[in-house]
Amino acid sequence: MATKNKRVPQAPSETRLEAAPAKAEETPLEAAASICSVLVVGLFILTFLAQNFVIPSGSMEKTLLVGDHLVVDRITLAPPAKWMPLMRYREPRRGDIVVFIKPVAEPEPDASGQPQYFFLVKRLVGVPGDHIHLRDGIVILNGVAQAQPHAQPTTPENFQEFLDDFPAVPPYPQPGGATEGWAVDFPNHVVDGDLVVPPGMYFMMGDNRHDSLDSRFWGFVPRQNIVGRPLFNYWSFETPESEYEQSGLGNRLAWMGHIALHFFTETRWSRTFHLTR
Repeated sequence: MATKNKRVPQAPSETRLEAAPAKAEETPLEAAASICSVLVVGLFILTFLAQNFVIPSGSMEKTLLVGDHLVVDRITLAPPAKWMPLMRYREPRRGDIVVFIKPVAEPEPDASGQPQYFFLVKRLVGVPGDHIHLRDGIVILNGVAQAQPHAQPTTPENFQEFLDDFPAVPPYPQPGGATEGWAVDFPNHVVDGDLVVPPGMYFMMGDNRHDSLDSRFWGFVPRQNIVGRPLFNYWSFETPESEYEQSGLGNRLAWMGHIALHFFTETRWSRTFHLTR
């Protein structure tokens, strides 16, 4: 008589855990190497990819306020580089908020005698080939009036002919205002009442139109002067405009103490990580 084979029940499979080997303590040399690698990566990012800037004046209010701290993208608007072919590049566009080096004939030397470059932030209004003029503060671009809700409106109270009917009144050299070189070169770029942006140049204006030293005062910005564009505001602290005019170690220490005491009450929390547009 045939007998049925009995199936012997299998014991449930088990996953055995092996004790992890004890982690070797990091040597001082390895710790130093780790710190150096972090510093190198951070330095690379701050040098080539992004950089932080602080807004020292009210020329871009209400878009940017004094005391806004910005992270600036230094790649997108940079001239394409062969050593970084995978990065996304593009040309500056009208409406971009742009960080650039102030165009001057001869940079002023600093205390050590080295050339001193000033970084500015403005809104790009005109690209090469554009015909621009202002009428009662309204930007007329290639014959079309532009809607610019970000710009300070012109009223009978703040109207200034040079600023609001530009370029009807030629600029003239003045302290803190129009440069001598721009005053001389200016007529070469006016055609039938329009300012024509030459090749390789850009026309910039501050959003606070009546309190902004911009291309109306010192002319066009060369393409090579463009550094990047602000991405977002990572911290904003209520700061008087006069604070950035102060110098000396004592003033800096006093301001650092003020920040420490009022960090929570005077930080503009609603502007933290606010995108720049």
